[in-house]
Amino acid sequence: MSESKHKGIYLLPNLLTTAGLFSGFFAVVSSMNGRFEAAAVAVFVAMIFDGLDGRVARITNTQSDFGAEYDSMADMVSFGMAPALVAYNWGLSDLGKLGWFAAFIYVAGAALRLARFNTQVGIADKRFFQGLASPAAAAVVCGFVWLGVEYDINGNDIGIVVALITGVSGLLMVSNFKYNSFKELNWNGKVPFVALLIILLIFIIVATEPALVLFIVFALYALAGPINTFRTVDKVTLSDVVGDQLEDADFTPAESTEDVKTEQSEDVVKEEPLESDKK
Repeated sequence: MSESKHKGIYLLPNLLTTAGLFSGFFAVVSSMNGRFEAAAVAVFVAMIFDGLDGRVARITNTQSDFGAEYDSMADMVSFGMAPALVAYNWGLSDLGKLGWFAAFIYVAGAALRLARFNTQVGIADKRFFQGLASPAAAAVVCGFVWLGVEYDINGNDIGIVVALITGVSGLLMVSNFKYNSFKELNWNGKVPFVALLIILLIFIIVATEPALVLFIVFALYALAGPINTFRTVDKVTLSDVVGDQLEDADFTPAESTEDVKTEQSEDVVKEEPLESDKK
């Protein structure tokens, strides 16, 4: 009887994950029907749900192995398949083999990115991401599609540009470029009153031209990885760009190796992998 009471899944975090999965599926269906703006927006909505599910699980103490695996599967749809198919249906279909090859590079990159993250939980330095996060890559691709629709651009007329952005976004996900995770920010601390005014201003700017602003923000973030790497590494080698690099010396905090191992093992027990961490 005691075992049966513990069977089942937690509703709230998995409900949010399902909402993100639905948004990704809706993006695919919308792109098939030629509703590319709705498709692009749906991917951004999936990003919101993806940022909430893991945090809600932590706050409510409802983390589970099932939730972590379900989250990864949902992310593959929302940030792997959906952006690639949206880009393909909008501007890659007329390119023939080059078009579907660019879309496949993105899908493969997202799958490898998620798989690498799942094997590095508790190992990689939380201050940085290794490779472009899959939600950020999805935002670059779908933000460009959204921007094109806003300015009445036919995607097939700029198919080469769409293929370049889609393919490069996929490659950045499996790169070794360092991206700031912003996890060192203290979200629970107090801030000056002027900070609220700045946040309000940001919301106003985004609401004025959401497609343009979001694409520029995530495109700059995607470029920040190579810039950070080349700026911090004295002599850039192939392993700094791509390869089987599970841990970068520049990522490791100053603690002793034994302390790092102890801290990491505790993190594995206490924390569930979040897609917002990955990614």
